[in-house]
Amino acid sequence: MKERLVLLGTKGGPAIRPLPQGGSGPWPTSSLVEIEGKRIVIDCGLGVTRGLVDAGVRLAELDLIFITHLHSDHVLELGPLIHTAWTAGLKTPVTVHGPVGIVDYFTGFLASMRFDIDLRIADEGRPDLRGLIHVIEFSEGVVLEEDGLTVAALRVDHPPVTECFALRFEVEDACIVFSSDTACFPPLAEFARGADILVHEAMLAAGVDRLVARTGNGDRLKQHLIASHTMAEDAGHIASLAGVGHLVLHHLIPADDPEFSEADWLAAVAKTWDGRLTIGRDGLEIALPAAKAETGRESA
Repeated sequence: MKERLVLLGTKGGPAIRPLPQGGSGPWPTSSLVEIEGKRIVIDCGLGVTRGLVDAGVRLAELDLIFITHLHSDHVLELGPLIHTAWTAGLKTPVTVHGPVGIVDYFTGFLASMRFDIDLRIADEGRPDLRGLIHVIEFSEGVVLEEDGLTVAALRVDHPPVTECFALRFEVEDACIVFSSDTACFPPLAEFARGADILVHEAMLAAGVDRLVARTGNGDRLKQHLIASHTMAEDAGHIASLAGVGHLVLHHLIPADDPEFSEADWLAAVAKTWDGRLTIGRDGLEIALPAAKAETGRESA
């Protein structure tokens, strides 16, 4: 297994829209980390299953899933991913780590699919899906220590959601931090200190009014975006304070507005960050831990 980070879906928010030139825009948030022999999915927005398959992952070989918070663009496809993996031959246990409420989500999903699960067990001889999935709720602190992998969580500022966590994945020769959804949150800099890669959400100030106009939620949506998310310049500032090796912008707002290009993101972050930079896009793969040894600016 090659060690890598794959951005499966890079759009902030749950809506998906057609592009002017045809086809769909980017998909909501999900990522894959393959490290220390483990396949780890971080967040399960709509499209995560297709994204994993496109990345060459056999769904029957999933190991760990982490959910940062229960907004739909991070959790909507958790149940369908696991069920699809089961129909693709999953026979080994999968552990799901998530905030308070994740047990209720998955219990409800299993109840909604009881007819299909029971039928496939009886008709196709499959193992009982309900016995394969272990769901664990976490809070701040060390979440997991297993086979050389340590995962820690930091509660971030994403009102009105209180159970929302940044995650730090660390092995002997690599460290990756995911900001999750958050307003600019200075304690995140210490949490991400020295990481090889910081995957941080980002928003363009110039795009907020256009996004609000398209969705029609007016001032309420704008107030939420400003209070709950991080401007691209501030993401660069956090990366600079943390001394990370590589900043990867993720959960982009807006991600599907043709008025904004990669150049807009680069210009915004350049005000506060002069290190290695990647602007996320669906399907982008970054090798690990090569990021530790590389320098310079990158965009994708």
